[in-house]
Amino acid sequence: MTFAAIITIIVIVIAIFLFVSEWLSIDLVALMIMVSLILTGVISPEEGVAGFSNKATITVAFMFIISAAILKTGALQFLTHRLSGLFRRSFALGMVAFTILIAIMSAFINNTPVVAVFIPVVLQVANTTGRSASKMLIPLSYAAIWGGMCTLIGTSTNILVSGIAEKSGLEPLGMFAMAHLGVILVLVGIIYLLLIGFKLLPNRMMEKDLQKKFGIRDYITEIELMPNSDSVGLRVMDSPLVKELELDILQVTRGEKEIIIPTGDFELQANDILKVRCDIDKIKLLKDRAKVLDEREITMLLGETKLTSRNTTLVELVVASNSEFHGRTLRELDFRRRFRAIPLAIRHRKDIVQKQLYDCKLKAGDVILAEVKNHYIKELKKMENESESPFIVISEDVMTDFNLRNFIIVISVVLGVVVTASLELVDIMVGTIAGVSILVLLRCLNMKDAYESVNWQVVFLLAGSLSLGVAMNNSKLDGMIAGGLIEYLEYWGPAAILAGLYFVTVVLGELMSNNATAALVTPIAIATSIDMGLDPMPFLMTVMFASSASFMTPVGYQTNAMVYSAGQYKFRDFLKVGSILSLVFWLVITLLIPYFYPFRPL
Repeated sequence: MTFAAIITIIVIVIAIFLFVSEWLSIDLVALMIMVSLILTGVISPEEGVAGFSNKATITVAFMFIISAAILKTGALQFLTHRLSGLFRRSFALGMVAFTILIAIMSAFINNTPVVAVFIPVVLQVANTTGRSASKMLIPLSYAAIWGGMCTLIGTSTNILVSGIAEKSGLEPLGMFAMAHLGVILVLVGIIYLLLIGFKLLPNRMMEKDLQKKFGIRDYITEIELMPNSDSVGLRVMDSPLVKELELDILQVTRGEKEIIIPTGDFELQANDILKVRCDIDKIKLLKDRAKVLDEREITMLLGETKLTSRNTTLVELVVASNSEFHGRTLRELDFRRRFRAIPLAIRHRKDIVQKQLYDCKLKAGDVILAEVKNHYIKELKKMENESESPFIVISEDVMTDFNLRNFIIVISVVLGVVVTASLELVDIMVGTIAGVSILVLLRCLNMKDAYESVNWQVVFLLAGSLSLGVAMNNSKLDGMIAGGLIEYLEYWGPAAILAGLYFVTVVLGELMSNNATAALVTPIAIATSIDMGLDPMPFLMTVMFASSASFMTPVGYQTNAMVYSAGQYKFRDFLKVGSILSLVFWLVITLLIPYFYPFRPL
């Protein structure tokens, strides 16, 4: 084994560990892969940075912008709200129509923003129809994954596989090259849900009272400032109540006047009544021992204070996949100032955190309960509709106004990109760039919207991961792995090798990013087909479908992580429902790929 191959193996092992552990963000890991391979001489600097100019990377970036333009029209929410009546008549029929709708949309729009938009819609449908949202949210994620399998632009994974193939000297994949099998998988998935999946899904009814749901009533307190209080005459940010006791002041009542969520420079006065979120034990401890508070200074009215006023609303914010919130605390995020919201509790997987909220490290899927001024809800919804939104608002049903003019323009652009790419009139990268230019010229979005809508984490992940394929080729490592795979499975024929390749890809995909998995396995698939003297197409398709078929864990695919907390799921719910579905897909794909993509000699 060559030095370059040994270095590449070491980089791959360390990268897999970092991807699985999530100690570092996946985009940073991808960049570290690129830098490590360049510094060790496995790839040249030109080969390392070539991923940034790769057509796959550029196409994905511009597809994010087109997806954002569709979301901005309000069309997705407009259509889905019309499904509520269908759900009332027949839950099964409503779910079939809903999953088909999601799959169709996800075939042409990046599936992450689609799921982000529809989570609050599903919760609203569940509330109005009396159904459990836990019966609907996993199907939402799965349908988005199935739809993304149907076209080249359905998910960034498909574009990445096509880009690696093209860089290896193969023909790029067509827009609908995977549609035949993709549509069958959508139908198989729907049938599975109807016959088996819905029975395995939990039937957990959501607690509508958010105060009860998070158990926070005893953490809301009223404080009356006496004339001799140290806080009188000081700004909120300078008050000992805030600095030493770390209270969050939700409201100040001054005579007949109410000040909702006062700013940091608001000056406190004697006899103000403060509604605060507090750690009761800490207040008592400081009162009894440190004497920070005078006995006359505070009046505690536990459990009797109404949490929200007529000018504020309780909202639940789910930390999105790839969010800037992941791995950081509310203090580091400057949460209160940036989002004009006061955190009241955090649901961290199964646990509810009510103390030291600002020091709790957040993860994707965590739910933050916060009190927000009513007028700022729309601002939060605007942030939610951005491709790099840090959170999803699931307790508010504020629908984006439907803009018919912009919707017609955006859909026309999407159809133009799809048709011209399918007929090979225009390269798909050129088509997406032209489409975005048209949308900006026609004022469907501006350049600021375009920049903000790109999920740069995915772009950097793609650009960095592409260098791994080059390294495996330069070091001949892909050929060695392919040779081992052939040696163990060739007795059973090419179909057995496909099955083995699919299994390895799915297992890796459940542990780390689907894009990272595709970047790792695609060069092996190409080398395997070449060593066998066969057309690479069936092997590429196997990797493409397997990379996206992450159903067994909430961390295997970003949309699974998004619905995990929103549906109050447990890890075993995904394992129970997804394991059987993964087995079904494995059998269907292994049997049908040779039919749709025959093993032709090179």
